[in-house]
Amino acid sequence: MTRSELIIRLAERFPQLVTKDADLAVKMILDAMTGALVQGDRIEIRGFGSFALNYRPPRVGRNPKSGEKVSVPAKYVPHFKAGKELRERVDRSR
Repeated sequence: MTRSELIIRLAERFPQLVTKDADLAVKMILDAMTGALVQGDRIEIRGFGSFALNYRPPRVGRNPKSGEKVSVPAKYVPHFKAGKELRERVDRSR
């Protein structure tokens, strides 16, 4: 599901919400989540999962086209871990 599909579904499910309001709500939620991760905080949504930052240390990589070595700097990357309830619901649906 894309962001625009989520906005459309919200507007359809809640008729009192205009599409513009649903768009604003989704934007605000995603901005709040991004802000929390930027500050280094962890986000936990009960029954859904959690978002955290994983540290990737610096390493020597390889350019696949030329084969030459390239140094890759250290970085933090977002990581999502599905919650137990979400994993069970997905597993039951298969």
